[in-house]
Parts: sequence; C-alpha cells; structure tokens
Amino acid sequence: MELNKENMKKIRWLIAFAVILYVGVQHLDVVLKYVKVLWGLLLPFVIGGAMAFVLNVPMAFIERHLFGKAREKEGKAGKAANRLARPVSLVLSIVLVVLVVLVVVLVVAPELGRTLVSVVKKVEEDIPFLQKWLTDTFQSDSEVVKWASTIEIDPQKIIDSIISVLKNGADNLVSSTITVTMGLVSMAVNFAIGFVFACYVLLQKERLGKQVLKAAYAILPVKTVEYLGHVCTLASKVFASFITGQCIEAVILGSMFFVSMTIGRFPYAMLIGVLISFTALIPVFGGIIGCWVGFFLILMVSPLKAFAFLALFVILQQIEGNLIYPHVVGNSVGLPAIWVLVAVTLGGNLMGIVGMLIFIPLVSVLYTLFREWVYERLDKKKVKIS
Repeated sequence: MELNKENMKKIRWLIAFAVILYVGVQHLDVVLKYVKVLWGLLLPFVIGGAMAFVLNVPMAFIERHLFGKAREKEGKAGKAANRLARPVSLVLSIVLVVLVVLVVVLVVAPELGRTLVSVVKKVEEDIPFLQKWLTDTFQSDSEVVKWASTIEIDPQKIIDSIISVLKNGADNLVSSTITVTMGLVSMAVNFAIGFVFACYVLLQKERLGKQVLKAAYAILPVKTVEYLGHVCTLASKVFASFITGQCIEAVILGSMFFVSMTIGRFPYAMLIGVLISFTALIPVFGGIIGCWVGFFLILMVSPLKAFAFLALFVILQQIEGNLIYPHVVGNSVGLPAIWVLVAVTLGGNLMGIVGMLIFIPLVSVLYTLFREWVYERLDKKKVKIS
C-alpha cells in the first residue's frame, strides 16, 4: 500500500478509532452513563420520529386521494389546494387515530367490566356443582372431600382483600408519590415534545429531506450517500407497507370473528372481536393470544361453545393466513417464514410487544440488503446457482 496523502488520512482515522474504542472499553461504566444521559435527551425526538412515521401513513393516503386532483389544477384553486393539503391531511390523520383509540376504549372498557362481573357470578354459581362432583368422584379420598367443602368464592371477600392490600401498600405509595409523579410528568413532557416535533417533521418533510441530503453530500462520499439513500428508501417502503397491511389485516380478522360469532350466537362477540383485532397486530403469536383469552372467557359461560370457538378460530385463521394476509400485506415484507419467527422471537425477548412489531420489517430490510450484497458478489465471481 502506498503511503500517499489519502492512505495516510485513512490510517490516522483508523488509529483514532482504535484508541477511542480501547478507552471506551476500559471505561465502559462511564460510557454507559453518558449514553443513558444522551438517550434521555434524545428520547422525545425518538418518540416524535416514531409518531411522524406512523402518522405519515394515513396522512399520505389522505393527501394523495383527497387533494391529488385539486393540486394538479392551475390558478388559485391549485395554489390553495397545495397550501391546505398538508395541514388538513395531518389534522385528519390525528383525528382518525384519536377516534380509533376512543372507540376502542369506549367499546372494550364497559364490555370488559360486564364480562368480569358475569365471570365472577358464574364461578360463584358453579362452585356447589364442583364441590358435589369432587365429593362424588373422590369419596374414598377424605382429603380431597375436605378440600372441596372449603372451596368458596365470595365477591365481597375478594373486594375486601383488594382494599386490604391497597391499605397495606398505602405507606409505600405515599413515600413513592413524588417519584411516580415526576415520572408521569417526564413522560407527559416527552410525549408532548415528541408530538410537536412529529407535526413539524410531517409539515416540512420535503424541506427537511433536502437539508439532510445536502448535509450528507457535503460530509460523506457520494457513493455512501447514494447507498444510505437506497437503505432509507427501502426501510421506509417496507415499514409503511407492513404497518398498513398489518392494521388492515387485523381489522378484517376482528370483523370476521365478530360477524361469525354473532351469527353463531357466541357470547362476548364484540369484546373478542376487538381483542383479536388488537392481538392480531402482533405477528405470529398475536392470534394465538386472542384465541386462548376468548376461549377461557367463553368457557365460563358454555364449555361446548368454547370448543366450538376453537374450531371457528382454526377455520378463520386458515382463511386469513391463506387468502387475506397474502393479498393485503402481500410480499411487501419479503421475509421467509423461518426468519419471521426469528424476528418475532428476538424482538419479543429484547423489547416485548413493540419489539415484535419493529423487528419483522427491520429484519426484512437487513435480509433484503444482505441478499443484494450476496447477488452482487456472485455476479462479480460469475457464479450462477439455479
């Protein structure tokens, strides 16, 4: 390697990076402390970026379909449409998201309350039958018979126990009130700053994009900027397609359950339909979670209906998996089934439910980039594998 000016510059940067890495590893606790502080400072903007990305999906749809033709007109009408399209689309998107949340809360909360009350009453009514069955079945086992006679479900005792626990924990609650309050205030402030930041980003996304692009070309090599632009475009397309498709698919699946359960006179049709719509947002495992929660709710009312619900779930899942999901989500994610399972497992272990939602499109982007790199290397080596 020639020690020209360009190579010497690369060597200096390499040495500087190695020194910084060595110092960082030697003082890892200090580095982590400052990383935590930096993360706290950047958290509102990370939240705002996530909000902007999610809100951009309905906003772009509304802007394209509601103002698309009007913006193409010439004269004052076209200028007015261009001026109003973005803010009106943003406001409508925010209103849409808020309405969805309110409708879900207003539907789920009362239904869930009624369900819990009916389940407790049903359990209380079935206790004598359970005691009689245990006594008749285990007559030779005095211990089982004795235990069966002590089974008792008293709603008032349950309420008294909850109040007692709350009273015992009152001292701890009072002592931690300031900490909890500060945490809630901090969360609210971060959310508010993130929301304002998301609105600014969405209202001026084209201008911000140009500014970032100019800065990137000024700092980085042209090929690097072009590759980063390709990665960002791919990531944006995959994430947007995944979010849109997953939401539409969840609504369709929940509606199918609600309609079929209503026709079949299953209990808790509305509650289970909404519940499955929400759990279906979690890839792979979401539908299973909704299935078993619905099964146990129905089991308290009618065991026969509960097992019929399992059969209904299997049928609707087959229809959804083989007909609806491929057409709604399509191949936008472009990830083989085995890697979907890996992505969901890793995301769930690292970040919970949010990780499950994020890791599928993230792994899809990495998979696509790796596949492009592999094909490029194969072309250079002139290797063809059928």
